[in-house]
Amino acid sequence: MKRALVLVDIQNDYFPGGRKPLPGMVEASGRAADLLSYFRETGQPLFHVRHLAADPNATFFIPETSGIQIHSSVAPRKEEEVITKNHPNSFLQTSLFDKLRGVDTEEVIICGAMSNMCIDATTRAASDLGFKCVVVHDACASSDLKFGDRIVPAVDVHAAFMAALGAAYAWVMTVAEFLTGSDR
Repeated sequence: MKRALVLVDIQNDYFPGGRKPLPGMVEASGRAADLLSYFRETGQPLFHVRHLAADPNATFFIPETSGIQIHSSVAPRKEEEVITKNHPNSFLQTSLFDKLRGVDTEEVIICGAMSNMCIDATTRAASDLGFKCVVVHDACASSDLKFGDRIVPAVDVHAAFMAALGAAYAWVMTVAEFLTGSDR
């Protein structure tokens, strides 16, 4: 089965010192780098996706700031495709679908941030578009969320979203499981 890696929003604003640092992002990006190395070494297609805020009131991913840069841990090489998006769904108003179909992709391997927003939206869209999906959960990061008076810790947000995606939209696994093939 022909696969492609999609690295979603592993951008400076999500790291310490950025405008919206995520708990665990440094560790997640290290594991995403392992996936990226594997796809580079095996010559399989890969796509970097970066978010650029279209809302003038946005607080992060602001155009023309260093926060929109893809983090150095997974920096794209000159020949690697970078797709810019303005919505949580990496397919909405972008060329990602056409690029994946252009290399005969059947299965999409997804990692990045945020689990509760762009990873969720991208995975559900990919599945709806007919791709088999794998979400590499330890190469993803989330944020704390507030619901009413309750703060939901990022680790719980991440777990809830991975459980939901795993129930119907994707195989959810670790980098180690993916790289050793002990995944499905």
